[in-house]
Amino acid sequence: MAVLSWKHHTLIQSLLERGPLTEKEFHFIFTGITGQNPGTHQGKFNDYLLKINRELSYVQLDLRACRDPYDGRVYFGVVNNVSDDQSKLGTKYSVPQIAFFKAIVEAIAQDVTAEGTICNLDALNIKLENQVLNSSGSQSQDVPAAFKNFTMSHKEKTIDQLVKDKWLCYTEDDNIGLGIRSILDLRSWFHNAGVPSCQVCNEAGFKAKLCPNDGCAVRIHHYCLKKRFSQKGMLVCPSCDTQWQYQPPKAEPIEVEDEETEPVQSQPSSNPGPSQPSLRSKRKRQRLDNVETAGCSSQASGANRKRVTRSSAHPR
Repeated sequence: MAVLSWKHHTLIQSLLERGPLTEKEFHFIFTGITGQNPGTHQGKFNDYLLKINRELSYVQLDLRACRDPYDGRVYFGVVNNVSDDQSKLGTKYSVPQIAFFKAIVEAIAQDVTAEGTICNLDALNIKLENQVLNSSGSQSQDVPAAFKNFTMSHKEKTIDQLVKDKWLCYTEDDNIGLGIRSILDLRSWFHNAGVPSCQVCNEAGFKAKLCPNDGCAVRIHHYCLKKRFSQKGMLVCPSCDTQWQYQPPKAEPIEVEDEETEPVQSQPSSNPGPSQPSLRSKRKRQRLDNVETAGCSSQASGANRKRVTRSSAHPR
């Protein structure tokens, strides 16, 4: 059993207290602690991460890196590898809030257009009754009172909390996407739920570009496409040989900041972490009295709805 030094503990503590960090931020902390740049001392950096993960494995935690499909940046974070009743005790989110979050994740993951977002109004109109299952796994008719009393106002506040805690994110077109904590934590869930993978990096392709051929199921992240185009100048689909045209994505996540200047601290968990006071975004967001937002369906249903068909996902 390897013994970790204060330097290893400082790296772990920085991720636990500040939540997922960008590669640039994490490298900056590593350089400040060790005096070595990960860019020129990659072996040293990898050795630190390996020793940390060996120790964290004893408590079912993992220091993990992933690329955010919304902005293409690499993030580091500590995640919980176990999702059971005991681990759920570490969250301060209520049962209806967790069910609401789960419904949003499912709606985004199951969207055949791979936009990686859900309209704010569609999210607010999600019916929590669809998340109540009986012992056989089918939808139950016995809906808890807490679910019935979960109002639009509760949903709005929950979305703000989830964005603040990095479980969700807002995009510049006023839609809701998955936050970096969800992307880090739900890697296994994406695989088990059958979310199609990116043809290039094999990570979940819930936010990706679709092959121009309607009959082809290939998905590729925009940053993977960008890398391929920079190397080859042109690209054909690896499955059907259709020529692929690349355009940079329009929507990127918007970071929501506190009214105060103190940094936000959050704890890792396999479920949404401890809640913080509800934060209202400083920008104008879509409200219930503004139902004529472009691209937002006026008749939203549960998380397992079909938002659009595969054939209509491509511009004509």
